[in-house]
Amino acid sequence: MSLKLYLTGFMGSGKTTIGKQLADALGLPFVDLDGRLEEKTGTSIARIFAERGEGEFRKMEAEVLRETANEGPAVFATGGGTPCFYNNMEWMNENGITLYLEVPPAVLLERLKNGTALRPLLKGKTDAQLLSFIENKLEERRPFYEKANLACRADCPLPEVIESIVPYFKRFQIRK
Repeated sequence: MSLKLYLTGFMGSGKTTIGKQLADALGLPFVDLDGRLEEKTGTSIARIFAERGEGEFRKMEAEVLRETANEGPAVFATGGGTPCFYNNMEWMNENGITLYLEVPPAVLLERLKNGTALRPLLKGKTDAQLLSFIENKLEERRPFYEKANLACRADCPLPEVIESIVPYFKRFQIRK
């Protein structure tokens, strides 16, 4: 099996940032699935949410995820809600290795509070509303995230996170 690593976790957990560095360290391509969906549709995630709704977005997201089955080894950053719909978490576990990037709500608040306008589910929320949203949504999504093959605390400095992950995956024989 070629190594397909699917990074999961709440928005702001570092899937894209960690994913890029992890892919570099492993000599693999990095793919941001939200970016791929935007490229495929020619529009932004925010616009898809606004014009088609979350339900249609989740269907499109699942389709883009399943297209990765035809690709070689890579590190894939999923959307924060990806594991929670259409049996996506089970699919990722069957087709690769899943890694849950776990970050406490207070840290997520600090990471997300200045970018709420860019994220459809966070738009217009005050800090207090945002923290409440994060805590509630994280509690709702945690059962899906915890189905991941592996978990890693991702609230420490980036080099420490990468150093804790890379040795595990270096053991895999990567077939391109």
